[in-house]
Amino acid sequence: MSRPSERGKGRSPAAAVSPVPDSLAVTSRPTHVAEYLRSAASARPGHPALIVGASRMSWADLDRAADACAAGLRARGVEAGDRVGLFLGNRPEFVIGYFGALRAGAVAVPVNPALTAPEVSQLAEHVGLALVVVDRKTAQVAESAAPDVLRVVAAAGVREGSFDALLAAGVGVDVPVPDGRESLAVVVYTSGTGGDAKGAMLTHRALIANIEQVAAARTSVVEPDDVVLVLLPLTHIYGLAGTLGAVVRAAATAVLVDGVDVVRALPLVRQYGITNVPGAPALWAAWAASSDAVDMLDGIRVAFSGSAALPPEVQHRIYTLTGWYVHEGYGLTEAAPGVSSTVVSGQAKPGSVGRPFPGIDVRLVDDDGDDLDPADGDPGEIWIKGDNLFSGYWPNGSGGPDADGWYATGDVAFIDDDGDLHIVDRRKDVIIVSGFNVYPQEVESVLLQHPGVRDAAVIGVDHERRGEAVRAFVVLGEQSVSVDELQAFAAERLARFKRPKVIEIVDSLPHSLTGKVARGRLQRDRAGAAEQ
Repeated sequence: MSRPSERGKGRSPAAAVSPVPDSLAVTSRPTHVAEYLRSAASARPGHPALIVGASRMSWADLDRAADACAAGLRARGVEAGDRVGLFLGNRPEFVIGYFGALRAGAVAVPVNPALTAPEVSQLAEHVGLALVVVDRKTAQVAESAAPDVLRVVAAAGVREGSFDALLAAGVGVDVPVPDGRESLAVVVYTSGTGGDAKGAMLTHRALIANIEQVAAARTSVVEPDDVVLVLLPLTHIYGLAGTLGAVVRAAATAVLVDGVDVVRALPLVRQYGITNVPGAPALWAAWAASSDAVDMLDGIRVAFSGSAALPPEVQHRIYTLTGWYVHEGYGLTEAAPGVSSTVVSGQAKPGSVGRPFPGIDVRLVDDDGDDLDPADGDPGEIWIKGDNLFSGYWPNGSGGPDADGWYATGDVAFIDDDGDLHIVDRRKDVIIVSGFNVYPQEVESVLLQHPGVRDAAVIGVDHERRGEAVRAFVVLGEQSVSVDELQAFAAERLARFKRPKVIEIVDSLPHSLTGKVARGRLQRDRAGAAEQ
């Protein structure tokens, strides 16, 4: 960063820090993700771990709650290897449930709270959820999704605190934490289970490797005295592993924010003395446009943007307001998630996603599968290798790294003269809306379920705040259908971020020789029409 902010400026007394003992330093790599929590509780027992509104939970309290959760899950019949769904927002029960499930030897499965009942049912059946933890917003959806499949445990305040009852059942019961290493820790779905969406299997080894790789960067991502704004959904890999993982390793403080849009989140920076903000481009675009940004962002030590490209104009606007640049990075669910960042060199560079984290190898490959010479500046597909890579997709490990450990990401980039990566394109059809992956085939299949739709195609279009938005083209059959009817039909079956922002009724769609919709041609035709 060009000008680090004054440390602690504007910090509220509630977020006051405790001394950082030498014992917090990581002397050896853990074998189980929950070991980070145990270390934090041992080193800084009274330090605030989680802040939600006016509530505080110390590291010691969080550690005890995770132990009780593990025992409570075992008492509810959850065994090692069972999948436990976390279908709730950014609240303490998510964090407790996450570490509790891991300590019980179970596999945590984050479930996006925006999913509809049919989507939850599909996911639950696909991964075989043994139990799911919900909150007030998701309880009804979960119960109607698959009542014959799911055992639902509601967070406190939903059904007279059934989650509290689960914890109470486990208090004082010892559950030995298993050796993680190559054991499966989480299954993270890149979207719904329809279409090409898959559940990436991440072991304890992969998650721990990436936490340590990120911690080895030149610019400290999270320091013990940081107060980190966790507005990113914990059900997203960026929020779960990229943010929460770093906070727990450092025994810092996480301010959990749920159900607050990015504009209304800005005053929280001053309210809680936030020093560290990881976010998506939508957050920075909104904050850059705010008249309060100068005062509110004054105490930030370091800031990050990921999940999609940060527009250069937004980056420069933030710099004009604050004197510092937002660090950008590149990652993916399959990499747990960090691959590269400008924190590696310690110098933010607008338009670049920086250099690979220590321990991650990156190569660029051309269309023939041959390595490109980065010195030539030609773009190629990013292939990555490292201990942080996933073990393939649920349930059989398909699609994982090759026999030599390399994984082809489908993303295209070039490397500049400084050795920094620049993402230029994606080979996959995935659309990234506010950091979440949307697969065209999934949206198309929903639209085609409508009896009035004969053909459908979905593409991604640029969106000022979300990065991309979903645009659908439909060909109607003999039945007359309005755009509003199609929007309502999609809203009943798709999460909000997957729904088409625009639905355009057309006479026909371009197809390939094999009969598939030629999305690339549709994208080019639309771009050409816009330029005329």
